[in-house]
Amino acid sequence: MSMTPIVSKIYCSSSQVVLVIRRRPIVVNGGGFVVTDSSQRVVFRVDGCGILGSKEELILRDAHGEALLLVRRKGGIVEALSIQKTWRGYSFDYEGAPKLVFSLKEPTNSCLARNNLIRISIGPKGAICTKDWGFEIKGHFPDRDCSIVDSRTGNEVAQVGIKKEMDELMASKDLYHVVVKPGIDQAFVFGVIATLDYIYGESTRC
Repeated sequence: MSMTPIVSKIYCSSSQVVLVIRRRPIVVNGGGFVVTDSSQRVVFRVDGCGILGSKEELILRDAHGEALLLVRRKGGIVEALSIQKTWRGYSFDYEGAPKLVFSLKEPTNSCLARNNLIRISIGPKGAICTKDWGFEIKGHFPDRDCSIVDSRTGNEVAQVGIKKEMDELMASKDLYHVVVKPGIDQAFVFGVIATLDYIYGESTRC
């Protein structure tokens, strides 16, 4: 499966990758989570609002702590009057200026609606108000049973789940895995997962 990088080609692997998300200790309120590979090396970190001091704002960082994505909920009067809330993910250019890379529309009654489809549009041209959706979330994130699906092809690009051998550790859902398909931008995938984590009131939310 080939795909144009969304954040950077650096994060697109030619083979399938299984990464593990571990929530930061509860002591850090809204601290976010850490993403590691099979060798337990850190690949990404997500800082939640408890670290940033800003509600409805997250930062995805690489293993060295450099910011890759700033994710925040769109504000303004129009947003306040809207039934559905919109999140936007921004990468940074060489001068540090933010560049819109994806928009995600929060489902209505997100904590209750299991079958309420979440859609994601890519880039500044894929306005959230159009039907030009790049991806969809299928399944239910709080159950650690969902997928990011390419809406054009119907193919899964990433899957969130719990490995059977980890069941005992999963009681608190503090540790779970994400399978990312070949050619898919991993930074984009974890930017989306960080957004879902906040929407459903988990480790990134104060």
